[in-house]
Formats: sequence, structure tokens, C-alpha cells
Amino acid sequence: QLQLVESGGGLVQPGGSLRLSCAASGFTLDYYTIGWVRQAPGKEREKVSCISNTAGSAKYVDSVKGRFTVSRDNAKNTVYLQMNTLRPEDTAIYYCAAFPGLVSDCRGVNEYDYWGQGTQVTVSS
Repeated sequence: QLQLVESGGGLVQPGGSLRLSCAASGFTLDYYTIGWVRQAPGKEREKVSCISNTAGSAKYVDSVKGRFTVSRDNAKNTVYLQMNTLRPEDTAIYYCAAFPGLVSDCRGVNEYDYWGQGTQVTVSS
């Protein structure tokens, strides 16, 4: 069974850091484009970051550029989202999602086939 499992969320003060993990089981992430999508209460889902499988393929929404870093460890079948200098407006449920295929610009992926259950990130003092 294909499954994505996120972990690493929690409560952090503004300016703090968290690292989210997205572990895949039942399939190999090597040939998938991975996205991180968040949804805050009362707001629509927002694509935060994505990564294909080539150097320099990581993309970010403007609001997290310079603060978030997405990476993948194919040997561990896991993708990470390092989040630094967190702000209250980053509070949301964060989901990882997988698209079968490697694309030159992952921002063009609008529909992901597989989704994790989400992990809550709360930034508050």
C-alpha cells in the first residue's frame, strides 16, 4: 500500500525552527516529484515548496523563500522541509504529496496523486 507519513510538527515560538519529514512506504520516491502543501484555518491550501529529483529543482512560494529548505534523501525514501525563522503566519497543517514523474519545474504540478495525513505546525509565543 502506497503511503506517505509526515512527522516533525509541533508548537514553536516565533523565530524558531522545525524540520518536517515525509517518509514513503510501498513505493520508491526516486521517480516522484514531491510537494509540501499547507492549509491554515479558514484558508485555501497553499503550495509551499516542491522538489523534483535534479539539482536545483527545489522551488518555494515567495513567503518562505530564504527561510524554508526542501531536500530529499532517496536512500531513506524521505523528503524533508527545514523551516527556519518561523512566523505566526506559518501556522497550518502541512501535508506532503507525491506526483508520479520527474518534471523540470515542479511548480507546474497542480494535482498530486498521493497525500500524507498532515502534521500540525503552530507558531506562537
